[in-house]
This record gives sequence, structure tokens and C-alpha cells, in this order.
Amino acid sequence: MISRREFLQASLAATAIVGASGFGNWSRLAAQQALTEGQLLQFDDFGNVTLIHITDIHAQLKPIWFREPERNIGVGEATGKPPHVVGSAFLDMFNITPGTPEAYALTHEDFVALGKTYGKMGGMDRVATVVKSIRAARPDALLLDGGDTWHGSMTSLLTKGQDMVNVMNALTPDAMTSHWEWTFGTQRVQEIVENLPFAFLGANIFDAEWDEPAFEPYKIFERAGTRIAVIGQAFPYMPIANPRWIFPEYSFGIREERMQEVVNEVRAAGVDLVVCLSHNGFDVDQKMASRVQGIDVILTGHTHDAIPEPVLVGQTILIASGSNGKFVSRVDLDVRDGKMMGFRHKLIPIFSDVITPDPDMAALIDAERAPFKDQLEEKIGTTESLLYRRGNFQGTWDDLICDAVRSERDAQIALSPGVRWGPSLLPGDDITREDIHNVTSMTYGQVYRTEMTGETLHTVLEDVADNLFNTDPYYQQGGDMVRIGGMGFTIDVSKPIGSRISNLALTDTGEAIDAAKSYTVAGWASVNEGTTGPQIWDVVEAHIRKLGSVRLDPNTSVSVTGL
Repeated sequence: MISRREFLQASLAATAIVGASGFGNWSRLAAQQALTEGQLLQFDDFGNVTLIHITDIHAQLKPIWFREPERNIGVGEATGKPPHVVGSAFLDMFNITPGTPEAYALTHEDFVALGKTYGKMGGMDRVATVVKSIRAARPDALLLDGGDTWHGSMTSLLTKGQDMVNVMNALTPDAMTSHWEWTFGTQRVQEIVENLPFAFLGANIFDAEWDEPAFEPYKIFERAGTRIAVIGQAFPYMPIANPRWIFPEYSFGIREERMQEVVNEVRAAGVDLVVCLSHNGFDVDQKMASRVQGIDVILTGHTHDAIPEPVLVGQTILIASGSNGKFVSRVDLDVRDGKMMGFRHKLIPIFSDVITPDPDMAALIDAERAPFKDQLEEKIGTTESLLYRRGNFQGTWDDLICDAVRSERDAQIALSPGVRWGPSLLPGDDITREDIHNVTSMTYGQVYRTEMTGETLHTVLEDVADNLFNTDPYYQQGGDMVRIGGMGFTIDVSKPIGSRISNLALTDTGEAIDAAKSYTVAGWASVNEGTTGPQIWDVVEAHIRKLGSVRLDPNTSVSVTGL
């Protein structure tokens, strides 16, 4: 391996080059109103290996609005470090000028105004254009998909992921790993994987009965005279974050020792470069990189982070490529004599009004959507408020969902999962059925209604808070904080488990929650088998139809301390 000093020198040189040819040029381009496809795709070829990374697309085929989080709290060693830096602090850290396309793509600052200026982002036909452009320059490039690909839209739900499978097959990646894919169930995943024309990797997926590897752990590619091992790492906490009963045949886990064994195995096989295609989440991958020796590159996913520069952990670089098709990462590496001598990286923003749609992919997408077009496009209402989800705590989409659950299920309190997926809508936008599904579609979307004591509610909040704010990344097992309707609370993120949550109260009356008293609670996305109730998208649609026009006041029900 090269020395840390040599690595830092190579990294700094590469960053300087990217700053000149990539993001650093955007302010001038914006001022000239001359943001062009050529400038977005411009890249000075470097070294002999190219990796293309996409992740967390969540079945978004068309361009979308997607507001980045306004709150992403890091705890322990992660405090104040990427990706736990947002807004103006993020702009300062990466020397980004407010109001530029880069600021719009990477932060929530002035999102509505900048959205109207720079337009929607993403669209798999635009992603296809970018991928083809990179492959034209670097025919041996590896395209790697970090998972959360088949799930997250109405068409993916109705086709059991087949629309995304067809689109990704046309994009022709070389390998993928997985997370929400598994919520379609074991049989469906097996059916798709058997027919995939590329590798489905998961070194940490084991047969639950025999406790032995169940899927291909890695694949070795020969590209440009270089042997590259790509190791797959599926989401480790499947049976905790998602219903175990949907995929009981398999167990997951971080399996750090297993990862080291696999790295040692491919190194012994004489590979020149080791890449981990991971869905661990950024903080988990940082810890794993510090403990597993011999990984050159981790392409990280799950936490939806978009970071314009690689993060260096020892001699491993971490690449975070955002979500929802907003970005494609290109990483060029100089690999010689089995060593990574340097790299050049660019996080390419997919501005849908700037990048030309690939005509073949656009036609395929339209064909996949055609049978459902009328259902997708039916207007349910309009919004006067910005609707967004992303962030550690309440988002306006979540507030609307909680309002719908309380109203339609006649409950005092609503619980909504802290999932990270789901595009945004700007004030004045129509709300279509597709928009509702974009934030609700899943295979276990029943809205239950039950009784919970105040003590149980407190326990639920404490458990979810520990999944998010445990200082050991290996114990951060969920998404963002559970969303609450009809109840407020205070959370001290600096406290240990069991003591973070206090001041629970009903928002309608201000009455404190009594630990011994029972309350009517409705929620959705229960991991319990046999949950009954109407589907969440139907509940939300009924509520929006009654309102006609949606307007949400600022939500101050959650007080955050200990920052």
C-alpha cells in the first residue's frame, strides 16, 4: 500500500483538479446563465481505472424535486463532519457560493427559489446520457449500483420492481447490492436475480438455516489490464428496519470479520484494486473502513448523502453519491503494481433541463409507465406549502401523512416511519396520485389503529432515537426519527439510551402524556406480520381530496437539545 503522505498528496492534487474543472466553475456558469451539458460532463481523464457509482434511486424514473436535509445530526466522532453538515455550514465547508447550481443541488438553502431557477433533477434517461458519455471516454469503466433501486414508486409497486429491473438492465451496470429490494419478498428477489445480466452481490447475506453465504460475495473484473474486485455489502439491518417475515430465509449483519476474510481472499487472488459496493450507510462505512484493512474504495449508500469530495479514512476513500438519481459519481484511479496511487473524482449533478435525455432510455421509461399513465397523473389536490421529507426530524410530507392518518383513522396520535426516500413538491404544484405513492409505496403499507400506553410511546421513541443517535455507528440501525402527529416531545441527542426523550404531550390540548394512560394510536409500515388496515396511500389520498388545497403550518412539536 502507498503511504498516507503519498495518498494525501495524490488526493489533494486530484481535489484541486476537480475544483478547477467541476464544481468550482459553477458560480461563473450561473452568472453567465451558461450551464451546459458539456460543462457538467467535462472531466480530464486520469489513471487507468474508472468507476461509475449510482445509488438509492428508489425507482424514480422521471426528473424530480428533492430537497436535501436541513438537519443531519452527527454524534460522537461524527459530530460536525460530513455528511452531518447542512445548509450554510455545508456551503462554507466546501467553499460553495450561495445561490449557485451547486448550492441548490447539495443543500436545502433557498430551495424553492433556486428550484424555480435551475429546475428539476434526475431522470434515468438523463442518467443514461451521463453513463454513456463516461463510457465513450472510458470504455472499460465499471458501473456499480448501490441498491435501493427497485423500490419507491407506484409503478415499482404495481410491477413488483419489474419496471426498474428493465430500466437498469438497459443501463447495463456491472454489479449491484441491495436493501429495499428485499421487501418484495424472497421469492420475487430470487426470481429477478436468476435473470439479471449482471452480478447481485452480498458478502454479508447468509442462509438463515445453515449460516453460510447465500449470494455471490464479490466479482473480479479484468479492465484495462487491471484486476478489480467488487465486494457487495447489503444493508446489514434488514430484519430490524424491515419485516423479517418477508425474507425469513436470510440473515444479514455488518459481519466485519467476514468482510476482512473476503478482502483477504481477493487480495490473495492477486487483484490490483478492492472496491466495496456498500449499503451500510456513511457512518457505518467510516467505521468499517477504519477496521477492515485492504479496501481501496467504498462506494457508500443508504443514508442518501451527497458529498462533493471523497472522505479519506486511512488509505480508503469513501464516495457518497446522493439519491433519487440526482447525481452520478465518476471516480478515476491510478492503479499500478497492485496499489492505488491516486484518484480524481467528480459528483456529477443531473440537472434535467440541461442534460439531454437519452432517446432509447426515454422511450423505455415511457413504455414502462404507459399502462399506468392515467392513474399516475390523476390530480388529487394542490399544495400551497413546500412538501419535503428529508431530515432527522419532521418534514412537511410527514406532517401531511400524520394529519391524514389521525383524521382518517380517528386517532389521537399518529406514527409515521422515518424513511429517507420520497421526492419533494414546490408550493403551487399539483399533488398527483404518483406523488403520494412516491412517499408511501411499499409492500407493507397497512395503516393500523391500536391502543398504546404513554410508557409504550416513550419506549418506542427511545428505541428509535438510539437507532439514530447511538455514538457507535454499528448500533445505528434505522432511518431518521419516527415522525409523530398529535404529540410533541423533547429529545436530548447527547444522552444515552433510555434518557433522551422527555416532555411528551398531546399537541391538541397541551396535556402531558401519562405513562399509565392508554391513547389511540394509528400508524403504518409496521414490521409485524398480519397487520391489517387500509393502505397508507389510500388514506393520504382521501385526506387530500377533502382538503383540496394543502397548507401546513411550521411544526414545532419536537424540541432538540444536546447539540
